[in-house]
Amino acid sequence: MSNINPELQAYIEAEILPRYDAFDKAHQQGHVQMVIRQSLELAERLEADENMAYTIAAYHDTGLSEGRELHHKVSARIIRNDKCLRRWFTEDQIEVMADAAEDHRASNEKPPRTIYGRIVAEADRFIDPEDIIRRTIQFGRDHYPTLSREEHYNRMVQHLHEKYGRNGYLRLWFPNSPNTQRLEQLRCIIDEESQLRKWFDICF
Repeated sequence: MSNINPELQAYIEAEILPRYDAFDKAHQQGHVQMVIRQSLELAERLEADENMAYTIAAYHDTGLSEGRELHHKVSARIIRNDKCLRRWFTEDQIEVMADAAEDHRASNEKPPRTIYGRIVAEADRFIDPEDIIRRTIQFGRDHYPTLSREEHYNRMVQHLHEKYGRNGYLRLWFPNSPNTQRLEQLRCIIDEESQLRKWFDICF
């Protein structure tokens, strides 16, 4: 990350990224590092401000500290309230970053308001079929520990259809994104019951 302000990077690595250690296994540091990496790749390609893209990615799920339902709004509030960010960004930039964090959630009905919202929303959707299935199971086991194995399977199937299925709510924001092909691969697995059961058994 040679283009990132080293003081900003040091602050985020010391004060922000460790927060993810307290979240469920599907949203720990491996996840946020993936979102950071993909956000920077998109920002470079789109000639967007890489420091802003980096910061948005780092903060995008910090709102999980107050629960999942409104985590995107809480993440935006955390950005707005972090006085340390004023060392590196203007108030206008901070507002853009907060809006982007709020807009990243896949279930949002409206498209992201800015290019930065589209960047983090796309980066948050690294669609690797095995990773998606594993993270869905991890989330279920963390949040619903009393479910039986078959109940975990049924919960996973429902979630995958609702979010990633052919009529799911997930939207991609860049038509030539590598995610487009990977989403089709995942949908083919979702469509085939025996394949989906096989992947569940492997990941569970």
